[in-house]
Amino acid sequence: MVAEGANGPTSLEADKIMRERDIFVLPDILGNAGGVSVSYFEWVQNTQEYAWSLEEVNNRLHKIIVEAFQRTLIRSQRDNIDMRTAALIEGISRVAEAKLLRGVFP
Repeated sequence: MVAEGANGPTSLEADKIMRERDIFVLPDILGNAGGVSVSYFEWVQNTQEYAWSLEEVNNRLHKIIVEAFQRTLIRSQRDNIDMRTAALIEGISRVAEAKLLRGVFP
């Protein structure tokens, strides 16, 4: 297993080699999602002038990360694609769905 901790750390050649060797790759999108999610939590808390406990932050983060991983893994297996492609499709799909639900806004 390889877990990417940096943004875009794997070359196309390395991706190909890992696929050929059947190495499971946790893509950078998922590997870095925790920091991005907690930054969002901080923003929410600041706008509400409220502080969550460490336990509440960890519970919220765990839920988000586990669900994102599960959605990505399911799509990867169902569509027979690598985890990076599955993560990108999941992300784009979620943004597109949100835009459709919200409609055009300034």
